[in-house]
Formats: sequence, C-alpha cells, structure tokens
Amino acid sequence: MRHLLLACLIAATGLARAEVIDIDNAQFEKLSQSGVPVVDIRLQSEWEETGIVSGSKLLTFFDEKGRADAPAWLEKVKPFAKPNEPIIVICRSGNRTKAVSQFLSQQAGYTTVYNVKSGIKGWIGAGGPVVPATQTIASCKAAKTC
Repeated sequence: MRHLLLACLIAATGLARAEVIDIDNAQFEKLSQSGVPVVDIRLQSEWEETGIVSGSKLLTFFDEKGRADAPAWLEKVKPFAKPNEPIIVICRSGNRTKAVSQFLSQQAGYTTVYNVKSGIKGWIGAGGPVVPATQTIASCKAAKTC
C-alpha cells in the first residue's frame, strides 16, 4: 500500500510541471496590461536601439558573448516575480526567451512563464507601443537592478 501511495505521489509531482506558454502580441498586450510583469532580457544596446515596452523590467540574461549567470539573474527577477506568479519574458525575436523560459520553468520553479514568441521586433512591427529606454536604464542602473 505504501508503495502504491509513493508511486501516486511521484506521478502527481510529474504532472504538476511548470508551463511555458508562447504568446502572440494580442495576448502579450492583455497580460501586460493586467499586471503580469514583463522582463526584457536583451542587451542595453538593444533597448536603446528599439525602445522598450513601458513598465518592462530590464534584466540582460545573455551577455554579448552569449554567456549567462543564471543564479545572479534569477535573484534580480525574484523581487518582482515570485515562482508561483506568472511572468512574461521578451527579447528581440523570441529565440533567447525560449531558453530563458525553459530555465525559469524547469530549473527555477516558475509555474507560468509567458514567452513573447515574436519578440520586440514583432511587437513593434505590429504597431505595439514602445518608449525610449534611457530613463528606465538610468533608474535600474542607479538601483543596481538591471
């Protein structure tokens, strides 16, 4: 009986996996307007080039050489997005956020991760609004949060 209970517990744990959901621009707009935090993982040069979605948290994940310090990055995410809360990640085209979404859901314990599948380029291409990144960059650098 104990073995059956243990097997059921293990099976239930496997079913309670985190979820990564690819979202389009309409879903992105709705979720971000409802208060789901948006984390822009691009480089500072990319934020400056295109602008950012208003209210985004600017947290570069991969450096210019493709390296990442995932534990340090995660510590910067936790103050505004806990593992049991939904989070949206965005990059240039949706490619880098695929890996980051998997990290958040499979290794960091985030239960609902939204990946903007067309990235900021798709957002801008569809007429989505952006704001200049200068002020946000200055603020997060001063607070050492980006």
